Amino acid sequence: MFTRVYLFERIRADRRVDPSVSQRELARRHQVSRRTVRAALASAVPPPRKPPVRGRPLALGPVLAAVDEMLRSDVVGPRKQRHTIERICQRLAVEHGFTDASYSTVRNYVARRRPEILAEAREGRGHLDGMVPQIHPPGEEAEVDFAEAFAVVGGTQMKSYLFTLRMSYSGKAVHRVFASQGQEAFMEGHVEAFRVLGGVPTRHIRYDNLKPAVRQVLFGRGRVESQRWVAFRSHYGFHAFYCLPGKDGAHEKGGVEHEGGRFRRNHLVPPPQVASLTELNDRLAEIDAAEDARHVHGAPASIGFNFAAEAPLLHPLPADDFELGTTLTPLVRRNARIVVRQCYYSVPARFIDRKVRVSLRANEVLVFDGRQVVARHPRLSRRYDYRDDLDHYLEILLVKPGALAGSTALAQARAEGSFTPVHDAFWAAARAAHGEAEGTRALIEVLLLHRQLPHAALVAGITATVNTGSCSPELVAIEARKAADAGIVADPSDAATPIDDGAEDGLALAEPADEPASGGARVISLHARRLPSGTDHKPPPMSVYDQLLSHRTKGTTA
Repeated sequence: MFTRVYLFERIRADRRVDPSVSQRELARRHQVSRRTVRAALASAVPPPRKPPVRGRPLALGPVLAAVDEMLRSDVVGPRKQRHTIERICQRLAVEHGFTDASYSTVRNYVARRRPEILAEAREGRGHLDGMVPQIHPPGEEAEVDFAEAFAVVGGTQMKSYLFTLRMSYSGKAVHRVFASQGQEAFMEGHVEAFRVLGGVPTRHIRYDNLKPAVRQVLFGRGRVESQRWVAFRSHYGFHAFYCLPGKDGAHEKGGVEHEGGRFRRNHLVPPPQVASLTELNDRLAEIDAAEDARHVHGAPASIGFNFAAEAPLLHPLPADDFELGTTLTPLVRRNARIVVRQCYYSVPARFIDRKVRVSLRANEVLVFDGRQVVARHPRLSRRYDYRDDLDHYLEILLVKPGALAGSTALAQARAEGSFTPVHDAFWAAARAAHGEAEGTRALIEVLLLHRQLPHAALVAGITATVNTGSCSPELVAIEARKAADAGIVADPSDAATPIDDGAEDGLALAEPADEPASGGARVISLHARRLPSGTDHKPPPMSVYDQLLSHRTKGTTA
């Protein structure tokens, strides 16, 4: 493409070849003016073209001051009541009798003039919308935020909430997933993060105006905080810095805003498939530890290297723990359920029409009778959802055996795998031998044995009983005790497990175990924890089953 630079180069080349050639001749050769020839000989770079200076449209000349005054009034007027082009034309016609300018002429002038008037109005009192880089001393500051994340838990996709606490200096972050972003999850996330970090930031932690912490947003930085949250901060000894509401506040803690999305895209895509949120949090803990080798963008050292210098500067953790659970006292209904945050949980039937103490935690619900845990459920997040434990209804089912087949507790036990095909086989044999009612009662007596015997041994006893053609609960008890005494099967879930507050767990159906029973059957535990073994907690005597003395004579074999 022929350009002025190329033209200048040709003119200068001709003069170098023939220094005697005149400017008139060069102008004739290249068909340009002598002014262009003089400019080419003076400089190899063409001078910039002067932009044409357009004057104000003549049509608006008489009313330019009036239009400018309308635009200036918009600067101080209500934001939603500013002049439109149509309104300016109307006022010019009515107030000034001016109709010579077209709509497009007014529009073009306003488009150019309005920004100028706005800049003039802001001069000296406005501010530039920008950011100032900050420095974060080690050990002083952290940022907290929640982010939504989906996971497949127990075969069902559910929306969970990713809690993130990020140290501002090193970039060290702790991530945990909860079923909700309520106050229990909010505080439990802090406790877990402080435990991993080994201390507490010395200056403050930055937050959005989250409901678990802030009850009311006042003018400026003023906030009315939740009393329980204030007690939590006081216990761990840190201050809260609340960012401005809206988008501007997000920039005040941009580190954790970016961190939540980065972690979700890198480690939660596709949605992880886990059996429980506890398993997912164990995975996240491993990922957090591995990310110590990562470098934050622009940082010469790794996260782990920087945090090693930051960790000794943190405040130490308090000696005692803070009670994180919210205490409630719901009434047990006639269906052996309690209502906690619009969700339904079963409790042992003996507590019907009584109030029980409930500790609502981030991912689980504990039901107490005094200091003893009588029921334990994973926390539900969807309104009107329910969680029933088959063991809680056995006393009622002894009186109403016909209600077992269609019960929600049995359906959940089957879906979780805790009610095994071995139980179904025994139930079918008992109904064939004794009829529907008595056969179901025989099954319920077997289910009651789960409170006293290890599950693996009991499944072995049921299998041996069914294989002999019997459906006697007494024979099941004998065979199960023989299997337990011989040590043929062992269920690790039957080990004693310490419970918070020194309490013992109730008799609840539990997760499937992995050990096979005798005969190749899969062993699945029907309860989460057993009574601790030892001199103080001996299992009930089984001598009543030593001899096959029973009121049932039909369908049994010795």
